[in-house]
This record gives sequence, C-alpha cells and structure tokens, in this order.
Amino acid sequence: MELKAGSHIHLMGICGTAMASLAGLLKDRGFKITGSDLNPYPPMSTQLESLGINIMKGYKAENLHPKPDFVIVGNVISANNEEAQELNRLGIPFTSLPKAMGEFIIQNRESVVISGTHGKTTTTSMMSWVAEVQGVKPGFLIGGIAKNFSQSFKNPEGNYFVIEGDEYDTAYFDKVPKFVHYKPKHVILTSVEFDHADIYKDLQAVKDSFAKLMHLIPENGTLLACADDANVMELRKLARCKNSYSYGIGKGDFQAEILSQDEKGVNFQVRHGGEVLGPYLVSLTGDYNILNATAVIGLSKCLGFSESNIKKALESFEGVKRRQEILGEPNGILVIEDFAHHPTAVRETVKGIQKKYPNRKVFSVFEPRSATSRRKVFQKDYVEAFKGSHEVLLAKAFDQSKIDEENRFSSHELVADLRESGVTAEDFDSADQIVSALKSRAKRGDVILIMSNGGFDGIYVKLMNALA
Repeated sequence: MELKAGSHIHLMGICGTAMASLAGLLKDRGFKITGSDLNPYPPMSTQLESLGINIMKGYKAENLHPKPDFVIVGNVISANNEEAQELNRLGIPFTSLPKAMGEFIIQNRESVVISGTHGKTTTTSMMSWVAEVQGVKPGFLIGGIAKNFSQSFKNPEGNYFVIEGDEYDTAYFDKVPKFVHYKPKHVILTSVEFDHADIYKDLQAVKDSFAKLMHLIPENGTLLACADDANVMELRKLARCKNSYSYGIGKGDFQAEILSQDEKGVNFQVRHGGEVLGPYLVSLTGDYNILNATAVIGLSKCLGFSESNIKKALESFEGVKRRQEILGEPNGILVIEDFAHHPTAVRETVKGIQKKYPNRKVFSVFEPRSATSRRKVFQKDYVEAFKGSHEVLLAKAFDQSKIDEENRFSSHELVADLRESGVTAEDFDSADQIVSALKSRAKRGDVILIMSNGGFDGIYVKLMNALA
C-alpha cells in the first residue's frame, strides 16, 4: 500500500523495542506517528518522548479517534484486545511490524539479518557500527539502544539495512517468525535453543522456524553459522547460498583465538584459511561476545569491508544499553545491568563478569520476567546456570497469573536447589527487599550484576540511590 507523506500512522504496542524503532524510522520519513502501550518503560519510552511521539497509556477504542490512515499492530496485541476490535470495526488498513519493515523500509536493499536465540542485539549493533565506519551509510533496526548511535534505528542512506531477526511470531493475524518478512540476503545465525515457551511447544518447533530462514537466503547470499552450536550446524545444511561459512572459538572457517583479557576488554585474533586476521580489541567480555564479534568479522570480510575499518569499529564499539551496561560505581561498588533471561545467557553473563573481575565478589541478581523464565520449563536449567556464582539474589517471578500453577517457575525452589549445590542464594518478594539486602551486604570493591528483561520495579535507580 502507498502511504502519502504526512499520513497518520498509529502503532499498537509502541514501546516494544522493535516497534519503538519502527516508530522512529517512520517519523523520520515525515509521517505523523502516535502509539499506545500498556506499560511504557525506559529506554524505549524515553527514546519515543525525545522524538516527540505521544504514547497513549492502555489499549482503548478511543485511541483510534481521530481515525489514523494506517495502523501497525504489535505482537503483544491479541484479537480480543479492545483497540484491535475497534480497528476492525472502523475498517482501517493495518499490518504487522515485520511486514511494514520489509515493505516500507528494507525494500530491495542488501538485507543483513542477525538471528539466533542469543546475542542478536549486540551482534546487530556491532554489525551496524562496522558498516557505518566502512562508510556504506547503512540503515538499521536493533532490539536495544546502540551506544555508538544513541538510538535503536536509522534510515538507510546507502544500500544496506542491518536488522535484528527475531524468531518470535509476527502478530495475532500472521503466525510466522518475524524474520520471514525481512528479505534476508546476508545472515548470521548465532545459536538455536528452546525458548519462547509461550509460542513454541518444543525445540523442534524452534528449529522448524529457523529452517524457514535458511530456505529464504538466496543463492547469491551469505550465511555465517556458529560452529559451537550443533543445532546451528544442522540447520546450516538447509541453506543453498554459495557463501556459507562457520565460525567459532578454535573451530570453524573463522576461528577466534583469545590472546588476553582484563577489565579493559578482550584481545583476540581470527584464523581464516591460511590467514591470521587481527589482532582485535573489544571492550565486551565473555566468550559469547567474542563469538558475536567473530561472526561480524566473517560477514564483514565476505561483504568486502576493509580490515582497518573492521579493527577501528570493533575497538570503538561501545556496546548496547542494558547489555553489560555499567550504571555506576557508588562508594566503590560496581553496578552492572544486563538483559540476560534465558538460562544459557544467564550462565554466560555471570561467568563472563566473574572472569572480567577475578578479584572482586559478584552478587548475581535475577528477575524471572520473560514469558519462558516465568514457566517451570527451565527450572532445573537455572540451577546449572547459577552454579559457580559467588552469591545469588532472586526476585519472585513477575506476574504469573496467566500460567497454570503446575507450570509456574519457583524462585524459592531454585534457591533450595542452589543451596544444596553449595551456592549462597536467597529469594525475595520485592525489589525493595533486594536493595535493602545489597545495601547491608555489598562492600567496596564488590560487583552487583542485575539481570532482567524488563523494568524490575525500578531496582536500578533504587539501588544506585541506596548505595550512594
């Protein structure tokens, strides 16, 4: 559908990371943008406010009066939502976020899709920054705020568009993974594990969704697949593109070798064929981030980007808000925020931070908030994820009212299992109780790592104030 400049576009579920980014892209193109959301919280709500986009709180029929010209429906909206029903009653044309991205923004550009269960946001940010330093003037959409750009989106001036390819479904009227609509030509596949238990019944269903992505890469496209992941290697066989490479730490077509690591970051090189690329320096920690960087190096080489620009970009890469983000060091206590919520991400994040600060005690604070982490499916996996932690403080799971009792995750049970395995752990009913416990326990030189994929009842500000 053709939309005239200045048309009014309304976004339902506007504070989702991708939705807020799309809102920015469309406003940048001269459209009038409004949006609604149930629970706006930073950093997306603040990004939207800074763009002058009005957020209507709650989903109501009246949000569609005056009547917009077009509506984009987020995947948080169900068919019986009051605003969705009004949308149908009024007969306003509408689409989903991924379809709008493909049709209005990506169009016929070189689409670079970063996909996988973990590492998408950081890898998409890194790839966007390398393309920017290379001078190809890319557009991008990231599921977080890249610090090098201080926002999560940019309209393309050149021929590249870099996008985070989420496997979550598109909308209530379009039950396919989002990346299906992103016209994938160059793809990084970081990892494939069971996740999103609210929409996928098992690992096979997740693999089936990624199989769709493999089939979509054209023959003249590119695939970088993680050699450290057996599921990814199995899926790689489905791709028909001529340029298909694997990457890993010490294995694959692009092999990373870690040379040294300290609080400043990680020094590493990459072997490819008979060539040694690098050395590269990145300020991020953890093996998973070296894998992310290696994938970006591999794809950048395939796209013909220069070695000096790749080096320069990685060295100056500042990371992403809420991904190993240092919030401050009040009274000598370092506070770090991270988005980790899947057991694998939690395990790797805790391991990476404890390795980065080897002489400091790390308090690992976790809120089970994602649709999967609030369910029992990963109850025992979290025991493994927190093994080896210095001390663990768990919030009770966020709103479980829509989950059957026998399927609910239990922080209390996890604490009992962790204590049995020798880990110091405790669960709390509120963020305020966690803040109070940390205030009395944390000492100068300690590190507090907070992991949640949501607002966590404002714990970040509360803790910084309490420690100060």
